Amino acid sequence: MRILGIGNAIVDVICKVDDDFIIKNNLAKSTMKLFFDENEFKNLLTNLKIEKTVSGGSVANSIVGISQLGEKVGFIGKVSDDEFGSKYEEGLKKENVQYFYSKKKEELPTGTCLILVTPDSERTMCTFLGTAGKINENDVDSNVIKKSDMIFLEGYLWDEGEPKKAFNKAINSANQVAMSLSDQFCVDRHKPHFLELVKNKLDITFANEQEITSLIEAKNFEEVINFSKQLNKLVVVTRGEKGAVAVNGEEIFESDIQKNLKIVDLTGAGDLFAAGFLHGYINKLSIKECLKKATEMSSKVIQQIGARL
Repeated sequence: MRILGIGNAIVDVICKVDDDFIIKNNLAKSTMKLFFDENEFKNLLTNLKIEKTVSGGSVANSIVGISQLGEKVGFIGKVSDDEFGSKYEEGLKKENVQYFYSKKKEELPTGTCLILVTPDSERTMCTFLGTAGKINENDVDSNVIKKSDMIFLEGYLWDEGEPKKAFNKAINSANQVAMSLSDQFCVDRHKPHFLELVKNKLDITFANEQEITSLIEAKNFEEVINFSKQLNKLVVVTRGEKGAVAVNGEEIFESDIQKNLKIVDLTGAGDLFAAGFLHGYINKLSIKECLKKATEMSSKVIQQIGARL
C-alpha cells in the first residue's frame, strides 16, 4: 500500500448558515470548536438543514483525494457500531479506500463534525469527537503500517493517554511519517509535543502559516523559513493568498495560488492540498511539481461544497 492514513473518523455534516448563527451560538468564525457535551452538540444541530453528510476527518479527506488520483490507500479510525459508523465505513469503501478497523458497539457514538458554511465561504467547525477520540494502540495494526510506504497522521488525533500511545505505536512501525498540524488551537494545546514530533519524528510536516508561526513562536515568516531549514526535513506551509512554500534543507520552493477561481467553500482545501502533494511525493516528482499538484487539488475543491472532488 502506498499511503495509510490514521486519523479521527468523523462524519461531516455540512450546513449553510448566516453570520448571525455564528454570533448567536458564541462560535469563533473559521475555527474548530470541540464539544464535550453530546446534548449541547445535538441542540446545535436541531434547527439546521443538512446539505450533505460525508465520511470525513482531515486525514480521511486527504486519503480519499489520493485514492481519486489512482493510488492504493487505506485508513485507520475508530467508529462505533451505529448508524453513522456504518455510513462512515460505506463512504470510504465507495472511494476505494481500504478501511482497517472492525467496528463494535462503543460507549460513545461515532464522531460528528458540523461544518457551518457562511456566505463568504468560510467554514466554522463544531466537532463532537465521540468514540473517534478514544483510539488506542490496539486499534492500530503494526503489520498494516509496516506494509505501507508512508503513514499520514493528523494533529487533531493527538491527545494525552490512549491516542498518544496509538500515535507512538504508528510512528515506531512506519517507514515514513507525514503529519498535518491540523489547527492552531491544536498546536497551542500540544506545543511542546508537536515541536518534538516535528524536530525528531516526522519526515514531512504540513501546516498553514498561523499554525507553524504559533508552534515556534515566530515573529515573522523569515523565522519560519530559518527554523525549517535547520530541520533538514520537508516542511510544507500553506499561506492563503500568498500561495505555498516547501522547505527541504537549504532548498526553498514556492508556488502561487490559482487566480480567478469561483470560491464556494474552503472546507478541505488543506486536506486536498496535502493529498496532491503526497501523491506527487510518493511518485518521486520534484518538490516544485508536488506543490503544483497540491495547488491544483486544493483549487478544485474550494470551487464546490464539501471536501470531496
